[in-house]
Amino acid sequence: MPKFSIIIPVYNVEKYLRECLESVVNQTFTDFEVICVNDGSTDNSLQILQNFSNHQIIKSLNFQIINQANGGLSDARNTGIKAAQGDYIFLLDSDDYIAENTLEILVKNIDNQDFIAFNGHRFFEERQIEIADEGTSENNLTGWKYYNKYALVQRKFHFVCTVLRIYKREFLLKNKLFFKKGIYHEDNIFTPICCYYAENVKVIPDVLYFYRMRAGSISAQIKPKNIYDTIDIANCLSEFFIPKNIDKSVIYREIAGMYFSVFMPPKNLIPAREVRKLINWDFYKTVSQYNRHKRIYKLLKISVILFKIYIFIEQFFKTLTTKNTKK
Repeated sequence: MPKFSIIIPVYNVEKYLRECLESVVNQTFTDFEVICVNDGSTDNSLQILQNFSNHQIIKSLNFQIINQANGGLSDARNTGIKAAQGDYIFLLDSDDYIAENTLEILVKNIDNQDFIAFNGHRFFEERQIEIADEGTSENNLTGWKYYNKYALVQRKFHFVCTVLRIYKREFLLKNKLFFKKGIYHEDNIFTPICCYYAENVKVIPDVLYFYRMRAGSISAQIKPKNIYDTIDIANCLSEFFIPKNIDKSVIYREIAGMYFSVFMPPKNLIPAREVRKLINWDFYKTVSQYNRHKRIYKLLKISVILFKIYIFIEQFFKTLTTKNTKK
């Protein structure tokens, strides 16, 4: 069985896919398989994958193409995880690329950890590369200590991004750690829960991943679905973590921030009264019971008051508009 399974979800990325695949083919460590999940691409992405699979260098590797109807990034990643045979899973987005010695560095650091975290660069269309976040070295951490120590640290390359770690395949399968389908920013659910279950974590400072910042990407768009998904993510995390007997200071700050961002959604995207029906108010009640979360509770209390004022104003203008229409 290979040491690594590199999972590459592919959807309409013909412009960037070759660079991604070449970074994989050129790895200095070669005991790995590649699983490309073509998620219903309508451009030339599948043709590029097929052309690569016919190259002599590729034929010496375990290079697999899985075709499926479009189900989104989470669905494609889940398909890859289920098909993987490697000891460790590497999630690589098809518009990004990795350093040629990435796997060589990682294999030297593996000692049966549940996951290993590493560093990365963000870069833009014009090839301008940001200065990488400061790297750090940590060993023998639990996942929850790692989360509480690093989740709120200011970074350009967000902590929550799943591509900044490799995961032991058995660890993911044992804890049923898959990605929630049909939502944007699925990493926001996956990463905290993954950290909760991890017993042995290592952090290395090496810059191994190169993340492309694209205009018009999902993360750059603000749509009603983004707001619905933020509520969904906050609700999922609330439901998972409320009953857990652990230090919730950091995760509650994250959840509170998500709720705060939707309490007053951008005008005309989602009616405030609808938001009120969707959010998990048990989280609000739970936070108020923790003395050590007083700041979070105050933040939520203020946001709820503002939210109620917003509902009142929204309803007032709605009534006013209705009266004027009738006249």
